[in-house]
Amino acid sequence: MAGVEVENGRDDMVIDGCENGQQPKPMQNIVAFDGVNVNYLKLYYGKFFPHADMFKWMSYGNDGKHPGCDHSYFGRREFSFTLDNDIYLRFQSFSGLSEFENAIREKCPFKIDIGPVYNVDPAKRHAYAQSGDNVFTPAERELVFDIDISDYDDVRYCCSGADVCLECWPLMTVAIKVIDSALRDDFGFNHILWVYSGRRGVHCWVCDGKARRLNNEQRSAIADYFRVYKGNENSHKKVSLTGQALHPFLVRAYNDVLKTAFEEKLLLSQNLLSHEERYETILRMIPDESLTSELRAKWGDNRRSKDINTVRWQQLKQLLQSGRQKFQGLRRCVEEIVFSFTYPRIDMEVSRHMNHLLKAPFCIHPKTGRVCVPIDPKNCEEFDPLAVPTLSKLLEELNVESPQSRGHNDWDRTSLGDSVRFFQSSFLQPLLKSCKEEIESSYGAKLQESKNSMSW
Repeated sequence: MAGVEVENGRDDMVIDGCENGQQPKPMQNIVAFDGVNVNYLKLYYGKFFPHADMFKWMSYGNDGKHPGCDHSYFGRREFSFTLDNDIYLRFQSFSGLSEFENAIREKCPFKIDIGPVYNVDPAKRHAYAQSGDNVFTPAERELVFDIDISDYDDVRYCCSGADVCLECWPLMTVAIKVIDSALRDDFGFNHILWVYSGRRGVHCWVCDGKARRLNNEQRSAIADYFRVYKGNENSHKKVSLTGQALHPFLVRAYNDVLKTAFEEKLLLSQNLLSHEERYETILRMIPDESLTSELRAKWGDNRRSKDINTVRWQQLKQLLQSGRQKFQGLRRCVEEIVFSFTYPRIDMEVSRHMNHLLKAPFCIHPKTGRVCVPIDPKNCEEFDPLAVPTLSKLLEELNVESPQSRGHNDWDRTSLGDSVRFFQSSFLQPLLKSCKEEIESSYGAKLQESKNSMSW
């Protein structure tokens, strides 16, 4: 039954993480992985997966404890399960925590994807038209971002495709820093969850009420705000910074994050200027043949020094930014090079549309066995994708009894504990506090409106 799709399959949605059946190459410092064991998955969903916390998150305060709650809210959320043999169960919905948890334990999905909250229960969608007034349509959805390190293959030389190591992972750290800062400072969002995809990238969930209620046009506008990386594999210059002055957001990103990441990490870890075929990629971004010839002459010396990449970068900057360069385009070339190598490369379509499915946090990635754990954006430099707990490691840790661990939650006795606690304290609790305040305020306003209408 390989490849079977159930409940309309993927009629108008894209499921995160599909890779056309390509098999990953063994990753540096990662033990070879031979697939997820179904029996291990059953244990994981029985002992580790934070069903209650996921339910609280997806309910956004609509838990039935306040008269202003929307009792149908959680039941209108779509979940998608990927089962063994690539069987996709679309439009799954659940009335509450118990049904949600029981379904996961029973079906034991290899992957759980989260879709939008619809205007009606997805299970009843067939009773609604696809156009006109009586239509089945998304009503709410988190603003989401998906960033894959494979999209940086033209600027990293240590790995390619889905492979990742500590030499290229700083590209994901840069993306988290740049996007998180802008979402908070430029758009005023507060409740943002960053999650490791389990293999080759990161996901971002913006969960503020005003973010969840954005329409597709507004989502596209926010996605376009971040759009700088352009071009294709045939373009020498994939970033063009036009205008007399950069947008303040881009200036902040360059000064606070990009410049340091390029000069102190990627320039050295990727040896960008110590190999001819690599520095030629950079020289082709300079639209002045006389300058590139001058740099080639300087770099033609075969002698190698320990800091050859740094020396050559300083030579390039000095030449392009010297007083004799009259054209703004040449002086800005340094910034364009840095942006080309470091600026976040967002999957725009994921962010533009409410109906895009995205993998749930705390899933097990079926290709690596790693847990999709949250990432603290304040300390994202410390995140090590190679140290993320695997399914087999968690089960091994669970089997190690110690007097100190007895009586705790199962996940609290393993290396997953810190991730669950971070999710609860830094993301979920502040989010629910805000949601309940919003529900209370809305309920109070409706009561006041009702009183006013009665006082005639």
